[in-house]
Amino acid sequence: MAHSHSSQNPVTEQQRVVIPNKHGEKLVGLLHETGSKEIVILCHGFRSTKADRTMLTLAAALEKEGITAFRFDFAGNGESEGSFEFGNYLREADDLHSVIRHFFEANRVVSAIVGHSKGGGVVLVYASKYDDINTVVNVSGRYDLKKGIEERFGKDFMERIEDGYVDIKNKEGSVEFRVTKESLMDRLNLDMHETCLKIPKECRVLTVHGSADETIPVEDAFELAKIIPNHKLHVIEGANHNYTKHQTELASVVVDYLKAALQQDQ
Repeated sequence: MAHSHSSQNPVTEQQRVVIPNKHGEKLVGLLHETGSKEIVILCHGFRSTKADRTMLTLAAALEKEGITAFRFDFAGNGESEGSFEFGNYLREADDLHSVIRHFFEANRVVSAIVGHSKGGGVVLVYASKYDDINTVVNVSGRYDLKKGIEERFGKDFMERIEDGYVDIKNKEGSVEFRVTKESLMDRLNLDMHETCLKIPKECRVLTVHGSADETIPVEDAFELAKIIPNHKLHVIEGANHNYTKHQTELASVVVDYLKAALQQDQ
């Protein structure tokens, strides 16, 4: 693979890795291989992919510190197989489990999982369900999953979905994705409060949230801080949901936390 040698980046190789999930669907990811035994896994948000700007920024920042990062597409997103589903937090936590097992079996240490937006919710669900990761970073995840639905889909959404599904259209009028009643209930029935109470106290959790987040209010981060046992909260002043003008600050907060956690684990 060709590299552009730049002064600030050590030479790393991006390797395409395909990992089957438990449903036999192929999950596609890119490994930013630095040769470190430890790997940090990056999880994208809703209707996003491993090529999201935040995923790229975090992978590059970890790479610069000599830490291998792996960013992948959940099933039904990006290059991965499967159909896109709304909700799906538990299933995406299972996808993440397949990825982590893959690296464990290759004698690598998955030292941390990091998720942005919906991915933040998924890494918290993961930590409550599987007891094999000590360090979790939730970037702008949602605490109250009942919120955000009417804002995104309209006030009458709940009545409309009684027919079984609602097609979500873009401005041009073509269908972007379908929300089934089952997938909506999957989200509404997931209680993040109960979920986060199950995160083991040995598991360190960092929540990063922008004070100007227009998609998921910063109050959600304060709620998570109240209930997760071993928790640190970092609010980035003025940052929006996608950290449009705060990518560098986000990367340094996350990477500093992960480096400190790695040292504690050694």
